[in-house]
Amino acid sequence: MVGAAESEKIVKIFVTGASGQLGTDVVLAASRANHEVVAVSHTELDVTDQAKVMASIAASKPDCVIHAAAWTAVDACESDEAKAMAINSRGTANIVGAAREVGARVVYISTDYVFDGTKKTPYVETDRPNPQSVYGASKLAGEKHLDSNQDAVVRISWVCGEHGNNMVKTILRLAATSQTLTFVDDQIGSPTFTEDVAPVLVEFAEQSRNGIWHLTNQGVTSWFGFAQDVLRAAKLDANSVVSVATSELQPARPAKRPANSVLENAQMRKANLTLLDDYHIPLQRLIDRLAS
Repeated sequence: MVGAAESEKIVKIFVTGASGQLGTDVVLAASRANHEVVAVSHTELDVTDQAKVMASIAASKPDCVIHAAAWTAVDACESDEAKAMAINSRGTANIVGAAREVGARVVYISTDYVFDGTKKTPYVETDRPNPQSVYGASKLAGEKHLDSNQDAVVRISWVCGEHGNNMVKTILRLAATSQTLTFVDDQIGSPTFTEDVAPVLVEFAEQSRNGIWHLTNQGVTSWFGFAQDVLRAAKLDANSVVSVATSELQPARPAKRPANSVLENAQMRKANLTLLDDYHIPLQRLIDRLAS
């Protein structure tokens, strides 16, 4: 994290997708840092409407736009490529175009799905993207609208948080109604908690960081292992989780998932920035909060 003197710089931040899982925590983090925040949800601003995007950002005149709005329903994207591209690619182009008109930078939230998942080691920022799903392709298309000399692309993975739907809540819900839970053990990644990521995104807005960044909590697990972690944190029986191969899932998922979603935070290390905690720490914090 940055030092106190550096973080005292007050900026005006425009947050898209502000009622979503990540957007909610970004707004909270920006407000806690005493920044001026303009928060718009999907219902308040449809990013595919170029005229409305232009008018909204022109009226706000932000220093930076944290663009968290996206269509993240991976399987639904697979059956509606036009909608996925409209929101995730052209919507991003609209945001960038409007930001340019007022001299604002953009921090764009991207995803591990831009990679094909076949690499044997964690993906670094310079690895060549090769998305295998419509969702991944649409998010990569969105990345290409950014200017690496002034904007930041921040790729995150396996996102969890207190607000909105995510795998932690799904696992707890299933555990309450089923004696056994089945999760794949051949897809690995680094769970990323919005409460940890959000303050760093705000710092990126403060500090005008640019280029491509991977930002996840530390630690690697499979969905099978993560489900066990969730149950242990909730003081439930982790042995109730059964492992299965992705190829054995019935019915098969419409969208292909990367087998390896691990994002190495190489740029964070290179810049000597503090890495996010091991994912078990925010997981326990989230479980305790959901139980209270």
